[in-house]
Amino acid sequence: MKADCHMHMILDGKYWRDSIMRHAEKPDISYIRGILEQYRLRDYTYLRDCGDRWGAGAAARALAPEYGITYRTPLAPLCSAGHYGGFIGLQYRDLKEYAQLVIQQKNAGADFIKIMISGLMDFNQCGLLTEPGLDPSLIAELIHIAHEEGMAVSAHANGARTVETAARAGIDSVEHGAYLDEDALAAMEEAGTVWVPTVSTIGNLLGTGRYPDREVSQILDSALENLSRYKGLIASGTDAGAWAVPHGSETELPLLARAGIDDARLSVGTAVIMQKF
Repeated sequence: MKADCHMHMILDGKYWRDSIMRHAEKPDISYIRGILEQYRLRDYTYLRDCGDRWGAGAAARALAPEYGITYRTPLAPLCSAGHYGGFIGLQYRDLKEYAQLVIQQKNAGADFIKIMISGLMDFNQCGLLTEPGLDPSLIAELIHIAHEEGMAVSAHANGARTVETAARAGIDSVEHGAYLDEDALAAMEEAGTVWVPTVSTIGNLLGTGRYPDREVSQILDSALENLSRYKGLIASGTDAGAWAVPHGSETELPLLARAGIDDARLSVGTAVIMQKF
């Protein structure tokens, strides 16, 4: 069984704005069918879409059984107004609005809740994020509210303290997880968090000229070093659709292998993802 535990149907591995505009009025079914066929031809049977507010992921989920694929989506990711994620997700201004969105997503058929709680890696400078994580008390409450509704929760999360906070609050999966330390790794291990590191988003940048290769190499080395020290659950997700990560990309497993993560270990983490999400 082949699985990609983190991808975005709405994105195409090129310029995000253009790819979103393809679906702005309604999901482009022809495009979606073409991407699903690519995955079928590569023998994928499980895809976990990490969301969009235009319905591309939802449309793909409806079509996926025709291609022998189990497809899961949170529908739209949820993000705090003024923070990272507004380009693709639904925004909330306070916890009351967040709780309403959780219920709205649940009632609309979301398979899980996806929250955005930090910025991105700044690929121009190793160690730097585009913005810090949300307040720890807010992160804990976001997770609690979604769990109270019976929903598994996935978090876009980078930075040691942000990830540690999310793990200690019971987050079900951490997506990306850049720049962690021993405390963050230990918190995820103790909580049974599944880490989906999406290192293709780093490794695939090498040689493209978009960012300094020296910085990208250092970021990748940092990620692989943390992975080599992590003893908890790991699942493979490419973040397909992100820049330089086309759908069906086969770069994730070789990168994980460099950190000593083999297929047998990934199958355990993937099984947990499939059970929870």
